[in-house]
Amino acid sequence: MNKKLLVLSMAAILGLSACGSDGNNGTNGSDGNNGNDGNNGSDGQDWTAVNEWFIDGQRRVTEAADISVKNDAGAAKNIILFVGDGMGVSTVTAARILDGQLKGKTGEENSLSFETLPHLGLAKTYNVDGQTPDSAGTMTAMVTGVKTDVGVLSQSESVTRGNCASTSGQDLMTSVELASMAGMSTGVISTARVTHATPAAAYAHSPERNWESDADLTAEAVTNGCKDIAAQLLDYSYGAGINVVMGGGRRAFIPTTMTDPEGKSGKRLDGRDLTAEWTTKYENSAYVADRDSFLALDPATTDHALGLFNSSHMEYDYDRVTTGAEGEPSLAEMTAKSIDILKKNDKGFVLIIEAGRIDHAHHAGNAARALHDTIALSEAVRVAMEKTSTKDTLLMVTADHSHVFTIAGYPTRGNPILGLVKGNDSSGISAVTNSTDANGLPYTTVGYTNGRGYAALETGGDERYGYPVATGRFDLNYVDTQSAGFHQEALVPLESETHAGEDVGIFASGPGAHLVQGTVEQNHIFHVINHAANLVVKADAAL
Repeated sequence: MNKKLLVLSMAAILGLSACGSDGNNGTNGSDGNNGNDGNNGSDGQDWTAVNEWFIDGQRRVTEAADISVKNDAGAAKNIILFVGDGMGVSTVTAARILDGQLKGKTGEENSLSFETLPHLGLAKTYNVDGQTPDSAGTMTAMVTGVKTDVGVLSQSESVTRGNCASTSGQDLMTSVELASMAGMSTGVISTARVTHATPAAAYAHSPERNWESDADLTAEAVTNGCKDIAAQLLDYSYGAGINVVMGGGRRAFIPTTMTDPEGKSGKRLDGRDLTAEWTTKYENSAYVADRDSFLALDPATTDHALGLFNSSHMEYDYDRVTTGAEGEPSLAEMTAKSIDILKKNDKGFVLIIEAGRIDHAHHAGNAARALHDTIALSEAVRVAMEKTSTKDTLLMVTADHSHVFTIAGYPTRGNPILGLVKGNDSSGISAVTNSTDANGLPYTTVGYTNGRGYAALETGGDERYGYPVATGRFDLNYVDTQSAGFHQEALVPLESETHAGEDVGIFASGPGAHLVQGTVEQNHIFHVINHAANLVVKADAAL
């Protein structure tokens, strides 16, 4: 069980004062003032005292210098890891702007909640056998500390994808399993199916991410004894078990003979009702399938909660809010309830939270829904920040991979991020007319390098797959590009937009967050978590 912890050098913390004692900034002049005459302009005015950009930058440096947390191994009682599936840097930027514009601002000056966290780094997302990765391999890196192949869940690169016989002795211990062993409480939340690649990597081991129910297993897998992902969740045997699991994917937990609250049948062929098995297995447990039952859950008396709010993935947050999608709590609500259940354990907890539908909206070429789900993630992070303390909780926000989502053109500041590009004229004033390409056609600020391309649909989202792939440019002069039903143009026509291979951000606060610095391998995230909570040592001690 011993794992090698990647140790990084700790940068010296510089104490920076907000300003000089005489009210001027810096000590560039021999008299302690900023400049030879103590002023920074010919009119004698000190712009450092009135310029909003300077003051804001100075404030941020001062706040960063004041941060003081313990960074010794094991200093973190709690770990919360947020994963925005497909949330690349361009997605964060565009969501930041949209969030600000929805609040009535120009948008560019806005910050999402996790952008205020004091420590920042970049993660290389490639898989062992993939320059551009998939979610199974990337999440495996984050929860086990070991990189692996595309499509493989928490098993080493030595396995052959889809081959059960190749998996003997190849399972990798996850941070959730180690925490359970150590007596900590654990939780996994996702807006995707809880058996989907990203959440599944936290508790399941499989050479094929698509083996979500027993109906998905191949004959070879059955012969060689591999279990489906949903069954592995119920058969989880570490410590007191996983305390909280919430998200979509009900169909993998109930048999084909059972109809769920949506009127949809289950997928299981073995006849098992895993939702009933959950409440039988655990004391003080509950299974909920709708928002009303979820809200009625009492964290004080619930130690194990299973919430499955959709037959498949949960709704996009835009649809949940605007159409009143029944039966589904928000990601922020699931986060709050989970923390309230988990924090009862004096030994602490490990909680993994995925905003899974950012990725799905990008695959459909629907920027509006991808950005709204990113904003929903920001709200969930804000809730987690309010309900925990940086003194004892390591909070990290990252992505498993990026998407080929771009922000381009020269739009004027405050131009709607989902709108057509309007630039500035030669005098710097915002132009009235749309910017156009070489063919005289207007274009949007955000777009995709590849994918299904343009569509102006009534609802949008996954509806896009019911329409043909669109090639080339289109006249957008009379199209509402800010509608959630609008799907951006794509340069290379494909059946689905793809992941991208660039680095993704890691935002962090709390004990151990100082280890998030520079550009690191994605598996570094596990090692930061392990250092902060001493998971391997605690698990070994418990055994």
